[in-house]
Amino acid sequence: MTDTKEPDMTKSPLTIRLCGPRGFCAGVDRAIQIVVLALKRYGAPVYVRHEIVHNRYVVEGLEAMGAIFVEELDEIPAEHRDQPVVFSAHGVPKSVPADAESRNLFYLDATCPLVSKVHKQAMRHERLGRHVVLIGHAGHPEVIGTMGQLPEGAVSLVETVEDAEKYEPADPDNLGYVTQTTLSVQDTAAVIAKLRERFPNLTAPSADSICYATTNRQEAVSAAAPGCDLFIVVGAPNSSNSKRLVEVASRAGAKRAMLVQRASELDFDVIGDIATLGISAGASAPEVVVNEIIEAFRDRFNAAVELAETAIENEHFLVNRELRDVELTVEDMAFVNGR
Repeated sequence: MTDTKEPDMTKSPLTIRLCGPRGFCAGVDRAIQIVVLALKRYGAPVYVRHEIVHNRYVVEGLEAMGAIFVEELDEIPAEHRDQPVVFSAHGVPKSVPADAESRNLFYLDATCPLVSKVHKQAMRHERLGRHVVLIGHAGHPEVIGTMGQLPEGAVSLVETVEDAEKYEPADPDNLGYVTQTTLSVQDTAAVIAKLRERFPNLTAPSADSICYATTNRQEAVSAAAPGCDLFIVVGAPNSSNSKRLVEVASRAGAKRAMLVQRASELDFDVIGDIATLGISAGASAPEVVVNEIIEAFRDRFNAAVELAETAIENEHFLVNRELRDVELTVEDMAFVNGR
């Protein structure tokens, strides 16, 4: 995309390198659609366990439609037990659907299919008698969900190269690894290399665990960041993939890199007079916020937007069967995609 607006010569020139791909991945898009379609089919309230995706703007938009977010299923009042509860895109331990069934709750699982693939990879390792090494961030919902697919003690979490150096398994010759889907490709490769160095018989998953969207967004940022005076990643502070993009931008050569949730967080006194700005967005960040931030810079600079595109994504994941005959309109998703 090349900007064709007439320049305002009273403002300082600014080149904005807008990364592509950016923003919603197919798994996030599907999860949000599931909540929207459930509200259309079943009416409000629709309960959602944990943030459906890690973005407050998205969560608040769904709350305005009638979604109610809870951390645990026991927060759902008895009078609403016939209303659906949606499990977030990050995945949940097996104990969560079991708990829902014990409470006679109707649930819709919005786990990203690529996270479900990691669950299956971990279960396959265990079924074949391997101890599972999970590379990921302690406490992240996806990590909790993946570890919760297997019996306690069947998975060991390794976060860093240092962890891999210190890890002492009971059976060093019988290990299989999987990874969280939203990690830094570079950091994860270093952890795997250290594990392979120490445990040559380490078995890889049948396919790469880091998802295509994470890889694509990191590659786009790596290509756009060199020479940027500032690189902005639109995303939430609890979004793993968004935080990784900030790290990638810094490593790739941006002079400064920062995570921004909304345009209101921009401090132009601190930003100062810049000539080249890079912008990307984490996989759970809506395009309307990207546009909002671009407009904030246009208000202060003679900004020309250039698309820095390294891949084209056309993945699409179907929603749950129960919702496939409900019409989803552009207007239904305008709160995140714009009109």
